[in-house]
Amino acid sequence: MYSNHWGGALEIATTTTGGESTTDDDNRSRNFDLDRASVNQLQRYDVYDRSTQSSRNLDETQQSWLLGPSEKKKKKKYVDLGCVICSRKALKYTFIGLIVAFAVIALPTIVVKVWPKHKSQPPLPDNYTFALHKALMFFDAQKSGKLPKSNRIPWRGDSGLQDGSKLTDVKGGLVGGYYDAGDNIKFHYPMSFAMTLLSWSVIEYEHKYRALGEYEHITDIIKWGTDYLLLTFNSSATKIDKIYSQVGGALNNSRKPDDHYCWQRPEDMNYERPVQTATSAPDLAAEMAAALAAASIVFRDNKQYSRKLVKGAETLFDFARDLGKRTSYCRGNPYIEPFYNSTNYFDEHMWGSAWLYYATGNKTYISLATNPSLSKNTNARFMIPDLSVLSWDNKVPAAMLLLTRMRIFLNPGYPYEEMLSSYHNITGLTMCSYLQRFQVFNFTKGGLIQLNHGHGQPLQYVANAAFLASLFVDYLNATGVPGWYCGPFFITLEDLRSFATFQMNYILGENPLKMSYIVGYGDKFPKHVHHRGASIPTGKTKYSCTGGWRWRDTKKANVHNITGAMVGGPDKFDKFKDLRTNFSYTEPTLAGNAGLVAALVSLTGTGGYGIDKNIIFSAVPPLYPMSPPPPPPWKP
Repeated sequence: MYSNHWGGALEIATTTTGGESTTDDDNRSRNFDLDRASVNQLQRYDVYDRSTQSSRNLDETQQSWLLGPSEKKKKKKYVDLGCVICSRKALKYTFIGLIVAFAVIALPTIVVKVWPKHKSQPPLPDNYTFALHKALMFFDAQKSGKLPKSNRIPWRGDSGLQDGSKLTDVKGGLVGGYYDAGDNIKFHYPMSFAMTLLSWSVIEYEHKYRALGEYEHITDIIKWGTDYLLLTFNSSATKIDKIYSQVGGALNNSRKPDDHYCWQRPEDMNYERPVQTATSAPDLAAEMAAALAAASIVFRDNKQYSRKLVKGAETLFDFARDLGKRTSYCRGNPYIEPFYNSTNYFDEHMWGSAWLYYATGNKTYISLATNPSLSKNTNARFMIPDLSVLSWDNKVPAAMLLLTRMRIFLNPGYPYEEMLSSYHNITGLTMCSYLQRFQVFNFTKGGLIQLNHGHGQPLQYVANAAFLASLFVDYLNATGVPGWYCGPFFITLEDLRSFATFQMNYILGENPLKMSYIVGYGDKFPKHVHHRGASIPTGKTKYSCTGGWRWRDTKKANVHNITGAMVGGPDKFDKFKDLRTNFSYTEPTLAGNAGLVAALVSLTGTGGYGIDKNIIFSAVPPLYPMSPPPPPPWKP
């Protein structure tokens, strides 16, 4: 019996034969019989009253024949968590979710935090970095006075301890400072320029010096110089009437013991060392002011020392600007004029006023630096090639680049814009003049630019030009400017950078002689440097004034390498004579090495690239009126 879909019972008739079922195994026969029986049953029970159908319900066994076993509902299980009762199934999925979240989020975070980190190695030092480390050591070798125990040059000792001892107005005399070159003279004019240039390089590239581990070294070098310069005038006064301009000296063709006639280590000097005094020094005083002002920015975190430097710079600059004292510091002085003659002083006034503005923020100085009459007196607008060459005597290209910096980064507008724009334009033309394609200067066959027209000691001018070019590139890079125009020709920054790198690479050894012109750098470098201290042995034997000539005239190499010294350099044919007696080839100078250091630090990529845009403006107030404070809140 089957149950039908409409609620009644359904009987299925079967025919048996011999007690066995005669139902056909074939599915079609079985379905046919089932359908026919179903119709008969429907007809049979259709007349029954519906009320009787309820009593004919199938029992569970009968239902299972047709419908199969009934589904049993599973009873939900719950977990009592005390304050919350939740489904065990939900709790299970919650735990699974937490585990997955831990594996996906927390575990990687823990691994990153705990796993030993692989520190990326700093970039390998480039050639400029190696050369820079050595170039700074030259200044340690040139120190005069009582040396600190930390001095890096083992063959140097205390010297010049009696310098200026006869002066009654300088307590302790003029002890300290730097010897200028291979002799034992302290020329204050080029010494000041060297300190200004070194300070400028620190202000622009402090991050590089720090990265290279040379920041303490370079600032010690600068302070050694500025401490000494503060002794050369009354730095505690606001008005002065003289400057001590030089210690030691020599007269041309002299046969008396002096710093040129004698060949002695500075530790063994026993001859008279006169002190030169300048009662008029518009050039020297302005350069000294620039040195102290620039250094005050370097030492800005040492407030007391920085203020002392600023005060000294202002006093010196007032002395330089005195209309009644405009005769050059060296005029008619045979101890100075043949060696460090100043040809003009207006460039120092522009240079000094620019640095004083950056050091103080006093608008009086920037007004002077951008005064048209001052610019006219420097002759810079005439684009005379020689005025494009930075040196201890000519500060015009450096002063204009320094003021161009103000226009690029501060854009002060009126009333400075007209002159700053002019300086910017002249600076661009100066950079154009360095490029060989424009044929302003001659070049050797090896590619060295002849900024001093083939005369001796060319490398100091080359290094200075490389520094200015590299710095100008960094200024434009910092503002996203890709280049500038030389007439109708667009010059990319890479073109100018290539000039700087080529010139410096020449100095480092990429030249026809395959020789480095920096002592101690590379495999081949000058061994007969024109330098008294480096050529004479140390020890108990002290050589007299003329007794040291044997070491001057010997063909043997110097007994000490004066590491980092950049010698004078080759001639206009790329030839070099490594002779101690030929100073134009083999003598290093303080100013020359300052330019070398500045160029190297500007080009090295080991400590990062670019300049620090803001340090130089640390004392400069806002150029525009500040917004007034908001009004007080209204009170009823």
